[in-house]
This record gives sequence, structure tokens and C-alpha cells, in this order.
Amino acid sequence: MHTKQESNPKTTLMLQINHANPEPEKIQIATQIIQNGGLVAFPTETVYGLGANALNSNTILALFKTKNRPMDNPPILHIADNSQVYLLAKEVPKNAEILMKKFWPGPLTLIFKRSNTIPKETVANLDTVAIRIPKHNIALSLIKQSGTPLAAPSANLSGKPSPTTAQHVYNDLNGKIDAILDGGSTNIGLESTVLDLSADPPLLLRPGATTFEDIQAVLPNVIMHPIINYKQNIEIKHARSPGMLHKHYAPNAEMLLIDGAVQDIISKITALSEQYTHEGKKIGILATDETQKAYAITNTIKSMGSRLNLNTIAKNLFKELRDFNESPVDIILAESVPLDGIGLAVMNRLQKASNYKIIKA
Repeated sequence: MHTKQESNPKTTLMLQINHANPEPEKIQIATQIIQNGGLVAFPTETVYGLGANALNSNTILALFKTKNRPMDNPPILHIADNSQVYLLAKEVPKNAEILMKKFWPGPLTLIFKRSNTIPKETVANLDTVAIRIPKHNIALSLIKQSGTPLAAPSANLSGKPSPTTAQHVYNDLNGKIDAILDGGSTNIGLESTVLDLSADPPLLLRPGATTFEDIQAVLPNVIMHPIINYKQNIEIKHARSPGMLHKHYAPNAEMLLIDGAVQDIISKITALSEQYTHEGKKIGILATDETQKAYAITNTIKSMGSRLNLNTIAKNLFKELRDFNESPVDIILAESVPLDGIGLAVMNRLQKASNYKIIKA
């Protein structure tokens, strides 16, 4: 009798864990999974990561497959101690040591020339490796106990908004991974800043909570990659960092990003929402605390937070994008935010979520 060969879905273990003082027995369960070649989602200060032994080629291939992640999109390696960099990088320049001392642990990823310790699968066949130390007790405990660097891209299906809660991870990956360490909501809500130190001058590839201004104060010669200019989509052939090549962070509905002064944004979104409503489309509006009451209540309106607190907007962004997936909307009209500080990172994520469909108000 012919039977269809099908792999049974995993039973994904959900472990609630104290973010301030992680219970050792729960860390040990997760550690055992990692050491046996499994996949464990865990919180960091930025977003939830999907952890795998970075030095195990088979595990890395399983990681890519589980996320539906393109094989040319290298994950970031997470370590627990500065000394581990010297094993993973071919060379550690002086400016790297300065940045490590000032910003680690924290939301800054540094790109180095890689050593031969790392399998080519882990770095998407590149000659570089992206490394950071997360500022989160659960993440650090898991990395230390596992005794290996963890490759940990965001714990979501590729292309979807990054997860900032364990429930987001569960919604995407239940039955596909071995365990989720539920340590509550993440603090920052956007992925780490990525800085390429293998380039001269140092090149900012992805903005995050360690801002361009923060880095510039330490490395005055740092420059931004043109892809960060949110008004255009630049073709990249070889990604040196996660998030450079492929559509990211996108909700299910089509999304348009409306850019300009606040009052002009309100006027443009109001006009567009009326136009699309006449066309029979259901409208979602991604607004802010200051503007949400300006729109017709017939629309589905969600606020990212206050324009006076861009850190709150950063923390809420992916949650609100995911929440739109639970609403019957056909198109989302999103407000732009100021580019100051972490606002640059928020705009970077909004432009990618909209697939660079940007309308000037």
C-alpha cells in the first residue's frame, strides 16, 4: 500500500520564563534542544529571535527552511561575551573594540571578515559575519548555557512583521520549531542596528535603536548605505546584512506610506481613504496618537504611539502591523514619522513594509 511520506509537525513547547531572573531548569531544557540540533525562539531586547547552533551546518539549513528564509539572507550570530568575537572574526579592528566596549551588550550588530570557524551556510557563502551581544537576561543565559554562538534571525515566517511577543512567534511557527521561551514583550521592538566594519569607511546597513548619531559620535567617518534613504528602493545583488535583499515586515494587505508634514499627511490620507472606499475597499489607517481622531471612524484606525515619543512608536510598530492581519482591510495607509534618532529605523521598516510604495503628501 502506497503511503504519502509526510513529516509530522513538531510539538512546540511553550515555556513561560522570568525575564529578570530566568529559571535555570527552563534554560536547561532550551539548551538541550539547541545542543541536539533543534530550534528555540527566545526574546531579546529588540525582537524575538529563532536560535540555532551557528556552527552546525545541518541546523542552519533547517533554520532557513523553517522560516522560508532565502538562502542568500545571512542571519546574525548572537554571542554572550566579547572574547568570542576573536574566534569568529578573521580580524577585529580597533574601531570594533571601541564600539564593543561602548555599545555591547545592546542593539548593535557589527560585521567583520569571518574566520574559517563558521560554516559557509551560516553566512550565506559570504566572507563576512554579523555578530552582536543581546542585552537580555534570557538570551544571554541561553547562549552561555548552550556553549555556542546562536544564529538567531527574527522568529517569524520570512517577510512577515518581526515578532515582539511569544504569541507572535507561536502564530507563525507553532508546529515548526521545538520551543518558545516566553519572556513577555520585547523592549525596543525593532531589530538591531547593523554596521559593516569590513568596509572603509564603516557603513551603516540597517538603522536601529543604536542610532546613526550614536555611532557617529564614536566613529565620525561612518556613512549610511544608500538603501537607508527611504525614498527609493536600490537594487542590491549581495546582502551583507539581514533585511537588505528581500521584502520585509509586510502585513497581508497592500500598504502605502504617506510622507510629509503632519497636516498634509492627514489631508492626503483622508482623500485616499475616501477614494478607496468609493472603490469598495476596506481601509486601515496606521496613525499616531496625535492624528487618529482626524480620520473617519468608518476606517480601521490603529495608533503606533505618540509622535513625541519615537521609542514608543518603534516598540508598537510590528504589533500594529500584525494586528491589521486580524482586521478585514484591503489597503493600509500609513503615516510617516520624523527621521530623528530611532525615527530613521521606524521609517526604514515602514518603507520596506510598504514595498517602497511612498506617496508625497
